[in-house]
Amino acid sequence: MDDLAARDISREDAERTLEAPDRIAEGRPPRVIYQRRYHDALLGEEMLLRVVIEETEVVQVIVTLYKTSKFNKYA
Repeated sequence: MDDLAARDISREDAERTLEAPDRIAEGRPPRVIYQRRYHDALLGEEMLLRVVIEETEVVQVIVTLYKTSKFNKYA
């Protein structure tokens, strides 16, 4: 998760999104998108964190993750 620091996303927020997402959306197979609203302490506002993963029976691999304020786009 080297992208975390570059994107100003805490490991705790990323892990919480995977453990308790508000929504799970289908991506292009075999990708799945976990998303969760959270309060971003750095920005001081509510954001949407999206974590794109590829799942197999054995492992989950994070492809990318990003935060956005465009809630309606991903509703």
